[in-house]
Amino acid sequence: MMNNSYHALPPLIPEHLIERLSVLSPALLCDGMQKLGIPRNGCMDANLVPVDEHKTMIGTACTVDTQDGDNLPIHVAIYQGAPGYVLVIAGKAEKERAYLGDLLAGAAQATGLRGIIVDGYVRDKEALAALDIPVYARGFMPRGPIKEKEGKINTPVFCAGVNISPGDLIFGDADGVVVVPVNHLEEVLVNAETKLVYEQQRRATIEAYKYARENNQPLPSLTPAWVTELLSAK
Repeated sequence: MMNNSYHALPPLIPEHLIERLSVLSPALLCDGMQKLGIPRNGCMDANLVPVDEHKTMIGTACTVDTQDGDNLPIHVAIYQGAPGYVLVIAGKAEKERAYLGDLLAGAAQATGLRGIIVDGYVRDKEALAALDIPVYARGFMPRGPIKEKEGKINTPVFCAGVNISPGDLIFGDADGVVVVPVNHLEEVLVNAETKLVYEQQRRATIEAYKYARENNQPLPSLTPAWVTELLSAK
């Protein structure tokens, strides 16, 4: 470690929980946090978007705190990376320089990182999209980074509107990125799984209604019970 602000990787979220998460989505996790008082339901800024929306990212947060387009601590964090982690770069929404391109992202992929989030800009869009590792950023900028200040590694950060601690759960897909505080993960998982069952049942109801309408059969009820109850209470 180069200074007292560089800390070791946090414990990985157990793989059996990652497997449960793999059948869910960021949207379901947001719904799972709805009643827990977690700010923004853990949802990062909407203008933090995937380089390739066909990739999904699930892993344990490790963090970098930097600014002004300085990627020195990003290099250090990536070369200390390990399988199972998602690198969260709190770059203060810097627009004047790209924090990384395909070479650094390729190195992250080689270490086994499961994704990279950049609260700022990146470059080499097409080459980044060709990599297997998911990358999220605010946009693209050809101008390269500087390498001057050491920053912080694996400390709590504020990134894209969300407070993140090393060890939190990161889940990203085409909709965006959600962060689940690790101390709430089990509860959020159960809530999200319950919502998944509800959504599966609703899809089946919608399909049954569509089939009945197309085949001139008696139409089943399409209105969810909660809507009926809400209307009857007024």
